[in-house]
Amino acid sequence: MHRLLLIDDDEALAAPLAHYLARFDFELVAVTRPSAALARLAVERFDALILDGMLPEMDGFAFCKQLRGGQDAWREIPILMLTARGDLTDRVVGLELGADDYLAKPFEPRELAARLQTILRRARLAPAAATPTTLLRFEGLDIDTARRQVSCASGPVELTSTEYELLLMLAKEPGKVFSRDEILNRLRGQEADLFTRAVDILVSRMRRKLEPLEALKTLRNAGYCFALPSRGEDAS
Repeated sequence: MHRLLLIDDDEALAAPLAHYLARFDFELVAVTRPSAALARLAVERFDALILDGMLPEMDGFAFCKQLRGGQDAWREIPILMLTARGDLTDRVVGLELGADDYLAKPFEPRELAARLQTILRRARLAPAAATPTTLLRFEGLDIDTARRQVSCASGPVELTSTEYELLLMLAKEPGKVFSRDEILNRLRGQEADLFTRAVDILVSRMRRKLEPLEALKTLRNAGYCFALPSRGEDAS
């Protein structure tokens, strides 16, 4: 069973949502304030967060940013943001701050369950599917697929689970051009029903984290590819 932490000040949402998600093997714990969420995160393990955009104390976007810059255990926990405002700007901001997915209110509970299943599957597949080759080496960059760790000359590179999966997807086939729709399909495990701008946001975030390396190349009207030359691979 996967444990979820819902941070939403709508107290009426928690009970029916917990009842519905239980059929998908989710246990939902609900709090109404970011401070209460931090208190639970400090002592309990959660597999993913469902984070409302409008909250007391601070909004969900600021809280998402705080989590991504906080303890190591919080940096990679999948975050699905909910908000009553479904415009493109909100979606862009949420993804830029490190959210893994985004769903506008009002939402269908079945879609929420499907999106949660997708980001959780994405977070756990890489360790489970580790191949005999666990270290991908490139000029200035190493990717340890067994430990899901990325490092460069300046030290470890902190990536969210979605950023890591995108980097690994591109790095496994250096030079191959992936379109935005293809990237969305591969990462989400479903049709690209959100918006291709999400890929641009992810790549922009990753480029900032990988600076000064120029690992990701943009091909106008085509997509993205991994551009670092290989230094060979270590087999375990």
